[in-house]
Amino acid sequence: MGIEKVKTGMEGLDEMLFGGIPKGSTVVVMGSFGTGKTTFGLQFLNQGLAEGEKGIYISLEEDRESILADAEAHGWDLRTKLNEKKLEIVKLEPNDAKVTITRIKSELPEFIKKFGASRIVVDSVSLLNLLFDNDHDRRTNLFNLSQMVKKTGATLLMTAEVKDDNPFASRDGLVEYVADGVVSLRYLEMQSRNELMLSIRIIKMRRTEHSRKITPYSITNKGLEVHVGSEF
Repeated sequence: MGIEKVKTGMEGLDEMLFGGIPKGSTVVVMGSFGTGKTTFGLQFLNQGLAEGEKGIYISLEEDRESILADAEAHGWDLRTKLNEKKLEIVKLEPNDAKVTITRIKSELPEFIKKFGASRIVVDSVSLLNLLFDNDHDRRTNLFNLSQMVKKTGATLLMTAEVKDDNPFASRDGLVEYVADGVVSLRYLEMQSRNELMLSIRIIKMRRTEHSRKITPYSITNKGLEVHVGSEF
């Protein structure tokens, strides 16, 4: 029996992943500001909702209304799904670290199971990591979060900021080691055309073949569109 895949909502990316992300994986989407990480997360959730799945969006940055507005700008009606109890948006407060950590540890696994969510998005894990004082605690927390979600059978997608001097490493250099999959979103400077182009690359994805090509994408009113077969 083949590995069950979940579609990302981006046809071109699913093509690069030979059908989608292996179900139950932990995937991190890394990129600098403006590369569409939040849109990617919402698009991934929206795809699941369109297929009749349930989803949970955990935000450490934006509040519920601005997340719903972001989705509406791309034509995704998440408000209805929220009202139908198909979607839950959880806002965690980074400035109240102890409460946030306690909530994640004690409530999340039970909540995922009870709610019946098969897709979870954490935006962003870089902010979550700021709640911890050292790398050991950050690494332990990330590993525990990943394992907690894995036990529920849900697919976990986390967004992460990148280092200023290395677009292929997350800000704290930890999440990519915990994740089964790493997708990089970045700007490429096209000197011949004197413009910046958005590019996507799958750095790793366990349990599936995948393209390693640096592929152009654009952010449109329908979300991220990955242009497989296009050249820069």
